[in-house]
Amino acid sequence: MISSNPTADPPADRPRAAVMEDVAGLAGVSAMTVSRVLNAPEKVRPETRARVLAAVQELGYRPNFAARSLVTGRSGVLGVVSFDTTLYGPASTLYGIERAARQHDYLVSIASLQALTRRSIAEGVERLRSQSVDGVIVIAPHESAAEGLRHLPKDLPVVDVGGGEGVPVPVAAVDQQSGAARATRHLLSLGHQTVWHLSGPANWIDANGRVRGWRSVLEAEGRAIPEPLAGDWSAQSGYEHGRRLARDPEVTAVFAANDPMALGLLRALREAGKRVPEDVSIVGFDDVPEAAYYWPPLTTVRQNFGEVGGQALQLLLDRIAGVEEDVRRMVEPELVVRESTAQRR
Repeated sequence: MISSNPTADPPADRPRAAVMEDVAGLAGVSAMTVSRVLNAPEKVRPETRARVLAAVQELGYRPNFAARSLVTGRSGVLGVVSFDTTLYGPASTLYGIERAARQHDYLVSIASLQALTRRSIAEGVERLRSQSVDGVIVIAPHESAAEGLRHLPKDLPVVDVGGGEGVPVPVAAVDQQSGAARATRHLLSLGHQTVWHLSGPANWIDANGRVRGWRSVLEAEGRAIPEPLAGDWSAQSGYEHGRRLARDPEVTAVFAANDPMALGLLRALREAGKRVPEDVSIVGFDDVPEAAYYWPPLTTVRQNFGEVGGQALQLLLDRIAGVEEDVRRMVEPELVVRESTAQRR
């Protein structure tokens, strides 16, 4: 017979969920120490923290966020304002933030915007504030986002990911200029006289950083600087510009501002009878999961989105703890050399 009492004890064969006292017993510490590890880990000695976290993992302990909120005065929820997560960069950044938040036992609430304007950012942040989030990370890859960040509530901890210079809050970002410079130097080292560039949209901070990095290397080396060809991050735009580049016999090396545009460029060159890398060397940016399976496999610049997410989260936790210093934490990208680049013949 099924009991009608909703408060009846669970069946004896159903395992009981671990509670904080179970973690404390296994780790050989007090429940208060467990609470400190989960809520303020920087206040606990590393060896004790490691012992408690090992017990948490072994027991599968899940903190009670409602109870933690009563103790700490915090919700245990962080907000993320995001934009255009159909693109690899913003989507991977969001995933990196979520993964870092889980490691600190935070939940994440997302406000996805159709456009990055002062009004939309304010509305997204207010939507998250109504959920009592402890702080907000804004993924703001557009130049227009800086204005919106200047008018957010002063009592809300906010961190920006990917923001440009002049952003009035702490920033975590990949060093786009450094990554583009690495790509350009790699192509010049292979004997190419100059490097053409397929850029991203002009209002994207990442695109502008990559243009600056590409241009700075060519200027420093005294090379000709071709006019950049502005794409829209899509393979189609890479293909359309690639058809134009394929008609120019002077083009022997191209740096594309992302991997999908490099993919479109590869097709355009193949259709025109140009071989990659024998006739034209190509470098992309992002290292999307498919880049190693393009033909030929694509030399590209890898962004460490996990590291960016971790840096952004730590900046936000510092902000929540009362650290008001405005800082920029830049993550260095990595050049991944594959078969789409070769010595100039």
